[in-house]
Amino acid sequence: MMLIGIMSDSHDHIEAIRMVVNFFNQKKVDLVLHAGDLISPFTASEFKQLKMPFEAIYGNNDGEREGLKTAFQELCDLEDFKEIDVDGRKIAVIHGTNQKLVDALANGGTYDVLIRGHSHKFHVSCDKTMIINPGETCGYLSGKKTVILLSTEDLKFKKVIL
Repeated sequence: MMLIGIMSDSHDHIEAIRMVVNFFNQKKVDLVLHAGDLISPFTASEFKQLKMPFEAIYGNNDGEREGLKTAFQELCDLEDFKEIDVDGRKIAVIHGTNQKLVDALANGGTYDVLIRGHSHKFHVSCDKTMIINPGETCGYLSGKKTVILLSTEDLKFKKVIL
């Protein structure tokens, strides 16, 4: 069994990123997945404090792609979409600006879990594919900084408000 920390939409909110990094380190998660909108290359130094592997994708507000790619190269290869196999679970990570694409990925039966962001709204549904939107790490729209802990064993999750 592995424990995955899931986050999205950190929008270069340094204090929120520090809180999340400390939380994931304390919980000793096995992997952290970020569903986009990192925003600024300078945030990489905060994510480098993680004591576990980190994977992230680009979001629609990640305009400085080359700067982000360079800053995050020691942590992960930034892309628009990732497929990750974790502990026998097939996971897709996409920012989620295109709802038709999100629906197609969720209904295709290829993935156990589809992680998305973009809306800044926490949402989890379990149909063919478990769809997870951890909400927003930055807390700008909702006033709540949220992440998710997900167990690969039984796909049980816990919403965490920091």
